Amino acid sequence: RLANGSAADVVVDGERIARIEPGGAKGVPEVLECSGNLLLPAFVDGHVHLDKVLIRDELHEHDGTLRGAIEAIHERKRRYSVEDVRERARAVIEESVQQGTTRLRSHVDVDTIGRLVPLEGVLAAAADCADIADVQTIAFPQEGLLRDPGAYELMEAALELGAHVVGGMPHWEADEAAQREHVRLCFDLAQRFDRDIDMHVDETDDGGVRTLEMVADEALKRGYAGRVTAGHVCSLAAADEDYSRRVIDKCARAGISVAANPVTNLVLQGRGDRGLIRRGTTRIAELRAAGVNVLFGQDCVKDGFYPFGRGSMLEVALISAHAAHLTTHDDIAYALRAITDAPAQAMRLTDYGLAAGMRADLMVMPAGSWEEALRLQLPPESVWFKGRLVAETSVTSVLYH
Repeated sequence: RLANGSAADVVVDGERIARIEPGGAKGVPEVLECSGNLLLPAFVDGHVHLDKVLIRDELHEHDGTLRGAIEAIHERKRRYSVEDVRERARAVIEESVQQGTTRLRSHVDVDTIGRLVPLEGVLAAAADCADIADVQTIAFPQEGLLRDPGAYELMEAALELGAHVVGGMPHWEADEAAQREHVRLCFDLAQRFDRDIDMHVDETDDGGVRTLEMVADEALKRGYAGRVTAGHVCSLAAADEDYSRRVIDKCARAGISVAANPVTNLVLQGRGDRGLIRRGTTRIAELRAAGVNVLFGQDCVKDGFYPFGRGSMLEVALISAHAAHLTTHDDIAYALRAITDAPAQAMRLTDYGLAAGMRADLMVMPAGSWEEALRLQLPPESVWFKGRLVAETSVTSVLYH
């Protein structure tokens, strides 16, 4: 059964979907009977940090804020080795595949603390898992470009080494002038290396932090429509209505995707609030209404920012639905888009989707509909990558009255 409720046969030929139609499996040599269960395209995780996964038990406790987490990781980052990063990243890639995700986009720290070790480790893990998943890497200057002298040169080296996307974090710079320069430098790199851009933008409760508009203005000026993703943009929820409307309109005109990551921002933001505590999630409803492509990411798995996470985009969709008040049928349908078509659009995947001619990255969910799959939170029964079975999971439950 497809997400729209219709029943059909999906015929796979090699790595591609050949056709989707009722009775289309006649004459096909091998048939998988799904018994009315839900068939979906495999999930896409458009925002994760594979270099940092599974290090939480080695970190000291901190105040729970973004800054506290970044600083807590510094000492552990100095002790990274390529093999250490590789093993941890590989474990989470494999876990993600078992949970139905076959394409991931990972931010990877590039700074003068870890230098290129995190990227080398994640690239090695991606190569190890190339038979079960595709991984895009983002060169991410976690410590800033101007605040961290030498980071720009390391960004150049990272792109030469094989990073697929230019990252950024302009709001981490010291003042507005430095933030604008950070944005300019990132776009310069992207144009020179012909790379897309995926930045962390305004991950703060402070509505006066406004680098999202700088990013949108630069994208419009440089003709980079459809090639820019802004992650988190939490401050947009704290900004005044006039500014929010203006910058959302600019994002729509610039074709900017927004990676809203409610899972971690529910934990990191609002730490200074008392009584009515902010959720820390960006203006998802307003962005959607303006036609902005909004996706949800896992972001973190058991690191200094977030103590939970298991590579389950189904869990991400459920938590995000709570955070963003996604309760109507249309809203819940969007929760599926936010972990499938929306990240695929942001990553510019031209062969993604449940349609003839697309790559056969598929999964069978033990539920009759998307809403039931989201509610029940059971892992996929089977996951397919490029037309090949790569994961199977069975869950047995016995009730004794």
